[in-house]
Amino acid sequence: MRNFVKFTCLFLFVASGCSSKISDQQKKELSEQQADTVQTAIGPLILPPPYSSESVRNESKMVDWPEGKTPTAPQGFEVTKFASDLDNPRTSYLGPNGDLFVVESNTKGSADRITIFQDVNKDGEYETRAIFLEDLNQPYGMLILNNTFYVANTDGLYRFPYREGQQRIEEKGEKIMELPAGGYNNHWTRNLIANAEGTKIYVSVGSASNAGEHGMEEEIRRACILEINPDGSSEVVFATGLRNPVGMDWNPVSGELWTAVNERDELGDHLVPDYITSVKRNAFYGWPYSYYGQIPDPRMEGRGMELVEKALVPDVPVGNHTASLGLVFYDGKQFPEKYRNGAFVGQHGSWNRAALSGYKILFVPFENGKPSGQPEDFLSGFIADREKSEVYGRPVGVTVLPDGSLLVNDDSGNTLWRVKSSQNPALPKN
Repeated sequence: MRNFVKFTCLFLFVASGCSSKISDQQKKELSEQQADTVQTAIGPLILPPPYSSESVRNESKMVDWPEGKTPTAPQGFEVTKFASDLDNPRTSYLGPNGDLFVVESNTKGSADRITIFQDVNKDGEYETRAIFLEDLNQPYGMLILNNTFYVANTDGLYRFPYREGQQRIEEKGEKIMELPAGGYNNHWTRNLIANAEGTKIYVSVGSASNAGEHGMEEEIRRACILEINPDGSSEVVFATGLRNPVGMDWNPVSGELWTAVNERDELGDHLVPDYITSVKRNAFYGWPYSYYGQIPDPRMEGRGMELVEKALVPDVPVGNHTASLGLVFYDGKQFPEKYRNGAFVGQHGSWNRAALSGYKILFVPFENGKPSGQPEDFLSGFIADREKSEVYGRPVGVTVLPDGSLLVNDDSGNTLWRVKSSQNPALPKN
């Protein structure tokens, strides 16, 4: 079955010798072309031609939060520090009993561990903090299923025996799935989610490159979401052409799988927007041959056109170079009605844009299971000085806690922030 999967991915992505090099004259000609208009789930999206602005490297620089300052939420919400002094807390996972697991991992110098927070008396305050699991390899995704704790390291999926409420795992895990690791862009995060029946696990795997410049043989079983059985068997490719899918969640109304995708760079300030989208089985979403449906990437020089013809338009654009990584649908009851069943998106922030973009949590309203309006800022204030490219933090994971408050992982700030409604602060989640 594994050989069949490799053959399928190779068939989908064959385009050896891809190059991101393009002449200045070609860039000038492309930048003078007319803009493209794409119809998304929330209305038309007008995209400029490639290279209509210069591709700029603009790395943000971390500065300390001023004493007493927090991120900014809309009126009617309060923001507090849930926990600090963590080591790059990238994302969080809420166990069935309410235990909170926080991955501490990074591209370099990774802590490679999971910390557990426990609310022993179920009063909404997590009194216990301990190291749950150590000696991992750039972990990200976590999942509890059938008395088993799953961890997605960058190079494989592991499972550990688990009993509800335990505070530490000492046993050595079993590797049940190999995953491709490394790559020039090092999209290293591997996220996990199970279906409602607990019969399938979905694994997100980002690309090994920006736009296929190392040859597509390097992209086998990458830029896709894989589907497996809980024991790691029966692997199939669920969807492809997703440059770096990270956050995943189930739409609480439609039951569809949704993901947040970090799109490609080096086409200018205004290309290509990151997005969140429903994920259809066997669908292709463009990378690296096209973007936003069937708009060809000029660096592909006409390759993969049979796939471009099938490429789907993502549902909701969420800004250019925002590094949108986190995704959760709000299924709590503490927040006002407008937030029910809508999506929160964690934006880690840009490096390939003249002016910083992202560095915030977006909210996307939904109605009857479908996007119903433009994304809006929900938690901002992470940018300290835009002109100097200074930031206080970089949010990633977003998690709905049992009391209906929202937990935000600020990995570079080594902090977990909690957002509560000051109007209904004590309402339970269910």
